[in-house]
Amino acid sequence: MTQTLDAALASRFAATALGHVTREYPNHIMHVLTGPQDARTPRDMHPIFFGSFDWHSCVHGWWTLFTLYRLHPGMAEAPAIRVLADDLFTAEKVMGEAAYLARPEARGFERPYGWAWLLMLAAEVERHDTDEGRRWAEILRPLAGIFADRFKAFLPLADYPVRTGTHYNTAFALRLTLDYADVHDPDLAALCRDAARRWHAEDRDCQAWEPSQDEFLSPALMEAVLMRRVLSPDDFAAWFDAFLPALSEGRPASLLTPARVSDRADGKIAHLDGLNLSRGWCWREIIAAFPVGDARRAIGARAAAAHLDAALTHVTGDYMGEHWLASFALLALLEP
Repeated sequence: MTQTLDAALASRFAATALGHVTREYPNHIMHVLTGPQDARTPRDMHPIFFGSFDWHSCVHGWWTLFTLYRLHPGMAEAPAIRVLADDLFTAEKVMGEAAYLARPEARGFERPYGWAWLLMLAAEVERHDTDEGRRWAEILRPLAGIFADRFKAFLPLADYPVRTGTHYNTAFALRLTLDYADVHDPDLAALCRDAARRWHAEDRDCQAWEPSQDEFLSPALMEAVLMRRVLSPDDFAAWFDAFLPALSEGRPASLLTPARVSDRADGKIAHLDGLNLSRGWCWREIIAAFPVGDARRAIGARAAAAHLDAALTHVTGDYMGEHWLASFALLALLEP
């Protein structure tokens, strides 16, 4: 399969996302009930992000749609994206999303994965230099502000990183958040960089005991991607060589070898397709820090291609993967 975001692939991803961002059921809700009055439907709790099986997948489903709409405005799905965005991204519905977050029980809702994706979405919408784009961006800003403030309150309390390969991974969250914060919130950007250095500056000789059975992120490579964003090129090169000192010898082999996905109808096992996609993204980001001809660049390029070849054909086909994998495929195919 092609490893570039051509018009045909953009259209395929857009059609897939349009098919699930308003699909309310099945739905996996993360919701604390304090009494029977809190038994509510996904659409009632989340007037914008009620589809795509869960809240965070709906958020990054919309990131996928807005990104493709900007990059391929002539695709057949563009009018449907525009109409649906105008229907859902309204001040009233943003207020509904904010009202849910104001519940005391929602303090940790979607932390940190959903927080970061919402800010990634906001950063994308802010790139749309059109009348409709500016309207959508203005409408979304209050919600982005809520999550930026949550990060500002949380990061000073976060003494330790979370290195798991699932939604709680803090390196992934900070890497996405910096796409928003570097442009729109310098105070948050400074906090993200400070946290990254506190957590990871002294990490050495990563063993990369991965993958686990349901990971969709590489704990090792996500850390490297974050540090590439945080450090100067020279400092990153030195850090990376200490972090993965045996890379030139093909070790850890686990980071260079795509994961096997034994059952794509199993939602957790299907995470491994996401791992292959996100590793492809990570390797492409990492090698962009090194000059052409550098051995590290060649090793990473081969690993990126292998991981994308293993996963791109499986982005659609079963809803357990289909409701979210296009976002990770798109991350991997964008220019680093």
